Amino acid sequence: MKFKAKAIAEFLKGQIEGDPETEVSDISKIEEGRPGTLAFLANMKYEKYIYETQASIVLVNNDFKADKPIKATLIRVENAYESFASLLDLYQQSKPRKTGIHKLASIHENVKLGENIYVGDFTVIENNSVIGNNVKLYPQVYVGENVIIGDNTIIYPGVKIYEGCRIGKNCILHAGVIVGADGFGFAPQNDSNYRKVPQVGIVILEDDVEIGANTCIDRATIGATILHRGVKLDNLIQIAHNVEVGENTVMAAQTGIAGSAKIGKNCMFGGQVAINGHISIGNNVKIGAQSGVIRDVKDGDILQGSSAIPFKDFWRSHAVFIKLPELRQQVMQLEREMEKLNKKD
Repeated sequence: MKFKAKAIAEFLKGQIEGDPETEVSDISKIEEGRPGTLAFLANMKYEKYIYETQASIVLVNNDFKADKPIKATLIRVENAYESFASLLDLYQQSKPRKTGIHKLASIHENVKLGENIYVGDFTVIENNSVIGNNVKLYPQVYVGENVIIGDNTIIYPGVKIYEGCRIGKNCILHAGVIVGADGFGFAPQNDSNYRKVPQVGIVILEDDVEIGANTCIDRATIGATILHRGVKLDNLIQIAHNVEVGENTVMAAQTGIAGSAKIGKNCMFGGQVAINGHISIGNNVKIGAQSGVIRDVKDGDILQGSSAIPFKDFWRSHAVFIKLPELRQQVMQLEREMEKLNKKD
């Protein structure tokens, strides 16, 4: 499908610089731009590419000032990155939608199915589950007994949702996600063995939650593991039993949250962050990659390091750390000079 610059500008409420009849049918990175594609410039470290890109249309911020002539047609918008995301969403919606129930799907007779759904081959939906309107269950999805999946949710291939779990509206679960496996609960015994503690709770994902590929969210021992509205998790993340994650919190890949930790709203975690069990992380907290947090964190704190310490303290310490070889040489030299002075005395 082709789109003209004037139609794109009208959709984005932007201003055109160049030919409004310029057409595009695909998207590209600005550094890899091809004729007939649309790119964007939001990060100015890529500015050099706008003067040589072959992309036909480029989205730029309103305050962008060109230093050289640009061949592409520009569309000026308030925020080029957000506008590009809006176009991607429009592009995604223009694709043909999958519908219908494939003949190799296995659906229990007591399942309640919504309208306009898609169920792929080898997907299994167990007894007494409820599937909302416009839900898409791709091939090889497993939906256990008494599961509820809200309207407009997309479940990609190989996702497993254990019994009793609840998935909200407008959620996206990417391939290989496991929702509701047993929490890691074992009681030590006198003979050094461990007795499994039954995990009888559930997982609740509220509306607008997105879960990356191969992420695992364990069911609660009692009650519920809860991801509140708008949470976004990257690939390969572990959320343990009875964890609660506040609204609009985001976590990058390989983050691990131990059991019964409470995470606040609007937090941002880098990759490989580790959160200790039974602690509380406040609202609006930012934690840098590979940080380990072992105690409660106040609202608005910014942490870095393992174990994590306040952000500014970490970078002051890091500045000293990288100079340690030089400092060591200086100390050794001072010791030698002191020895010489002592011998003279």
